[in-house]
Amino acid sequence: MISPKSVRARLTSVGVDPYLLAILGTVGLAALLPVRGGAADGLSHVTVVVIGLLFFLYGARLSPRAALDGVKQWRLHLAILASTFVVFPLLGLAAEAAATPLLGSTLAKGLLFLTLLPSTVQSSIAFTALARGNVAAAVCAASFSSLAGIVVTPLLASFLLGGTVRVDGGAVTSLVAQLLLPFLLGQLARRWIADWIAGHKKVLTLVDRGSILLVVYSAFSEGMVAGIWHTVSPLRLLALIGCCLVLLGAVLTITGRASIRLGFARPERVTLVFCGSKKSLASGLPMAAVLFPGHELSLMVLPLMLFHQVQLMACTVLARRWGREAESPAAEAGAAARTAAEPATPLRSVA
Repeated sequence: MISPKSVRARLTSVGVDPYLLAILGTVGLAALLPVRGGAADGLSHVTVVVIGLLFFLYGARLSPRAALDGVKQWRLHLAILASTFVVFPLLGLAAEAAATPLLGSTLAKGLLFLTLLPSTVQSSIAFTALARGNVAAAVCAASFSSLAGIVVTPLLASFLLGGTVRVDGGAVTSLVAQLLLPFLLGQLARRWIADWIAGHKKVLTLVDRGSILLVVYSAFSEGMVAGIWHTVSPLRLLALIGCCLVLLGAVLTITGRASIRLGFARPERVTLVFCGSKKSLASGLPMAAVLFPGHELSLMVLPLMLFHQVQLMACTVLARRWGREAESPAAEAGAAARTAAEPATPLRSVA
């Protein structure tokens, strides 16, 4: 008999995130049974509370000491932050301009929005470890990115997305109340609950992922009720996937070349590539729920959901290849010789 655990392991082995399948199932549920009327209002209030809980847990998990220790790798962290909040948004602006005729205004803006988000935490660290990179630096870099994203992402969104984002006093209050304040409270409560959190990771993971599924169900239900999904054709979805592939390829190339130009050793080059090329679905969906109220929310987050799967599949392949090469002395020596002799190709440069 096939167990759920073995199915999950098989999906992961081919680069398919089982959690993304759960998200897609939630989208399907919203398509078949969208929440309406008073139930929708109640779900909206529950979603607000759940988003606050999610960011409270983020705050409780982030160790201030680990963040301070990571300052020693300041050049690497600055490079990762620059990739996340400067290079990526510039690519997003170019992608929005080029893709609007293919995707339409809302999906193109969603493509830009995903480039404004912080890096992932879990997958950045996992891929760095698999590729034999600097895991300690990856932990600090991902933590810095998540912390900065709470402030930087809304600011970039309000500046680059213009009227799409609510920038009035109510929006600022929502951001502070739903994102920043719970995060700070989590930091304050860490001294009392850190041990409990360390011993209940599975429960907290369930809260994390359940929160995101709730946000997805609420957003896509609203889109279904408003009839907005009739505007998305299969051809447009294929075009969106293509845009995500091009965007990921561009940032992997840029971070790969930059890691050589900046003179980082191999472990730090791996860390820069994996931490600098990710975008967080876990942070992005709650932020979008605050920044983009209304029936277009489901379309705004669709590019992020697709990019999330694309980045997981591509980086799984890359991390495994680089990890195998790192274990081979001959391959490592060859990589060092190539780096010294001539500019390496961007993706090979990390090997």
